[in-house]
Amino acid sequence: MEFFIVVVAVIGIFICNNIIQPKKIINEVNPILRRFMEKDYEFLLHVKYKADDIDVNALFSKRIRDGVLAAILVEFLLFITGYANYLFSILAVVAGFLVFKSSYTRLKAYYKARLHYMDSMLPYYLKSLEILVQHYTVPVALSRSIDTAPEIFRPGLKKLVAKIDEGDSTIQPYIDFANEYPVRDSMRMMRLLYRLGLGSNKDKHEQIMMFSKTVSTLQNKARDQKYQERLDSMEKRTMIMLFSTGGGVILILFLSMTIMMGI
Repeated sequence: MEFFIVVVAVIGIFICNNIIQPKKIINEVNPILRRFMEKDYEFLLHVKYKADDIDVNALFSKRIRDGVLAAILVEFLLFITGYANYLFSILAVVAGFLVFKSSYTRLKAYYKARLHYMDSMLPYYLKSLEILVQHYTVPVALSRSIDTAPEIFRPGLKKLVAKIDEGDSTIQPYIDFANEYPVRDSMRMMRLLYRLGLGSNKDKHEQIMMFSKTVSTLQNKARDQKYQERLDSMEKRTMIMLFSTGGGVILILFLSMTIMMGI
């Protein structure tokens, strides 16, 4: 214990006197540590923080720092409790790795939840857009739909309308919107919407009917998925309740047997 305290004190003195410079060391090993960065980590950061000037290296270095500190803390706790050996040192490394991965896991969970929410809201937005398309041109309908659209779609819709207003009559603004919201059928629906905007008044009614049928199909899928998710949630709760009840009964029986044997 005394040796550990002396080592920590010496390292602290070296850091205070700039003999050891943690930032310099991190910057030197950062290119090596970047090999551990997940391929989609930068993409997930941009999705969550919605900014182009994110310092990916700084955030990744913070993850590494938190992981190393967690490993050192666990090793220290094991040391002062008398469990400091090779096997428990592995436990400290595992704890540090889990802390390192926790930030990425939260980003991944956020992205999946965001996709799920967009997937569930897109059919209802398209249904309201369908009503507007019957009375206005597609660009005007898109512009009028922004205020009533789900909040998650509004930034993408504003970009889409702005590109159209600037004179971009190609399909690219619609493709960009679908890429920004890469959920089920978003690409196909944006292509249908673009073709609807190109159609003549003579063909507009037929195209609207096709668009309407597709939207209705998406709504039915969304309702079925929502119903299935409710069933799955109820099933999970039932299983948790059964396991909890069974575990409680077993625990009570075990305690009763222990008491009886003790008597």
